[in-house]
Amino acid sequence: MTTWDERFRRGEYPSDPDPSPVLCEYVGEAADGRALDVACGTGRNAVFLADRGYEVDALDQSAEGLRIARANAAERGVDDRLNPIRADATQFAYREDRYDVVTISFYRTLDRLGDIKAALRPGGLLFYQHHLRADPPAEMGPSTDRYRFRANELLRACLDLTVLYYEESSEVVDGSRSATVEIVARNSHGGRQSYPETAWSEPRR
Repeated sequence: MTTWDERFRRGEYPSDPDPSPVLCEYVGEAADGRALDVACGTGRNAVFLADRGYEVDALDQSAEGLRIARANAAERGVDDRLNPIRADATQFAYREDRYDVVTISFYRTLDRLGDIKAALRPGGLLFYQHHLRADPPAEMGPSTDRYRFRANELLRACLDLTVLYYEESSEVVDGSRSATVEIVARNSHGGRQSYPETAWSEPRR
């Protein structure tokens, strides 16, 4: 049993968390088809994507996390669209031009990000969310900065894609401070692109 298996068994992480609100907002910018959730955990985003009609490869090294993800998918009646893959994301052989959506939440994998981006089909959408180094230091997430992104580090790593959304932010949850970064980027290039419409409360001048 891995450390992550033990953590999931002990309930240290929510067994049925809500998907990322940013992913929910931007998933409509992607084509229907196949999705990959890297380090899916208990299926936070994988089950959501399956519920949206995607055929989802849910990748994680934790058998317990995948078991919970399958149970969550079955409860929603979408387990036939969830393909659990037990593997180390740092060693996995990502297939090129395979996915319309790729999601990564709270897993640092810059050394394989090039291969993960290459797995996107033309026009495919990448959603990535992770912890940040911050001042004052964040208390939620990894215990050291080794596994956190530096300011703008994720943005620089995705400049070969068309960035649709990027935000670095912090908040206090139950008395503990968190600092996170979120990016949504499309596998497309060129000076003219289609972009999501933004709703503004008043006209911009």
